[in-house]
Amino acid sequence: MAGDSKGAFSGLIYRNDADLKAWLGKRPTEAALEPELPIIDPHHHFWDAPHRGTYFLPELLADIGGAHNIVSTVFLECQAMYRKAGPPEMAPVGEVEFVNGIAAMSASGNYGPCRVAEAIVGHADLTLGARVRDVLEAQIAVGGGRFRGIRYGVAWDGSDAVGKFASRIVPPRLVLDRTFREGFAQLGKLGLSFESWQYHPQLADAADLARAFPDTTFILNHVGGVLGVGPYSGRRPEILAAWRKDIATLAACPNVNVKLGGVGMTTFGFDFHERDTPPGSEELAAAWRQYIEPCIEAFGVDRCMFESNFPPDKQSGGYTELWNAFKRITADASAAEKKALYSGTAARVYKLITP
Repeated sequence: MAGDSKGAFSGLIYRNDADLKAWLGKRPTEAALEPELPIIDPHHHFWDAPHRGTYFLPELLADIGGAHNIVSTVFLECQAMYRKAGPPEMAPVGEVEFVNGIAAMSASGNYGPCRVAEAIVGHADLTLGARVRDVLEAQIAVGGGRFRGIRYGVAWDGSDAVGKFASRIVPPRLVLDRTFREGFAQLGKLGLSFESWQYHPQLADAADLARAFPDTTFILNHVGGVLGVGPYSGRRPEILAAWRKDIATLAACPNVNVKLGGVGMTTFGFDFHERDTPPGSEELAAAWRQYIEPCIEAFGVDRCMFESNFPPDKQSGGYTELWNAFKRITADASAAEKKALYSGTAARVYKLITP
């Protein structure tokens, strides 16, 4: 497969935004395919971090300005702007408050027609058990009607080569913990959703959690987090075969939806980020198809949604090229199927204005 890392992963975790801009500038931006197709981007971040750089509204607007019809976006938690003062468990409320401010700026119409952060997904510590309800209610209060749920990253692996990518240090099999599930139970009571971010060896536990709470909307991030680095390097066919079985198990849970994206992250084991020149959409589509198509086949278009996962997926190419790659993969889909994949599922899951 073009783009495979061949086991020589460089160890690069994240190229900062300034370096990324220079790298992406080495390839002219492609013209957008199917530029009239409405897109809801259901997964992006805002941050200001020393090792990553700054990615706020101007940076997002620059990325979405490449002629794709991005009508709305959803912000996903990334530990940005946590509150410094007050109880530690309330710190994530600051992130929701911060992003709601950006959303209010966008809602003015002064920054273009796209409804940026029309929905907000935050974080709350579910290991608080039932006490997490206070945190969730505080996020609802500051969310301006935009707060939809939380993500709790439980990505864990025993290998240091994989563990260095984790955004949080968590114990293995955390989602099976009784207190974690007491906290999880509060989501459904408040009509909130759960975003599951884990690596592919943890998908059986994710399915167990989804089955235990059938009335809670469950969103599987990044096609299940398939690994291709460290001890998983060079084993793509074997890993994909096992992953497909786990995807089928998750698809049997009607409350589970899946985000088609995240494959641009370096953890998937492609070498695009190590190249002197970024790839075009044809090469991205060829590499990513093996993850996208099985998810659509298993879940159906009404439970799948394409995502940019920007800026993390910027490690493998530009925003315009990313959506062009997705459109190449779905070139033979019907108009109704494309509507579901690019906007309909996201609008339903996140209760957004339907294009």
